[in-house]
Amino acid sequence: MAVCFGSSSSSGGVIGVVLIFALLFAIVVEAQSPAPAPAPTSDGTSIDQGIAYVLMVLALVLTYLIHPLDASSYGF
Repeated sequence: MAVCFGSSSSSGGVIGVVLIFALLFAIVVEAQSPAPAPAPTSDGTSIDQGIAYVLMVLALVLTYLIHPLDASSYGF
């Protein structure tokens, strides 16, 4: 039992239509420009600045906690 898909001229037409669609698809895909990268939400300097503020507050608290102990040792 043989299956016949048509003559060679109709298969040539199908191949031609497929090639045209492939060419148009390649042009459309190539014409689309990639989306720009989003801007960074935070950079390293803001994180470093936050850490610096926390360390300065910690140093201030430790200074006020240690200072009364240091001042009480002097006898004025």
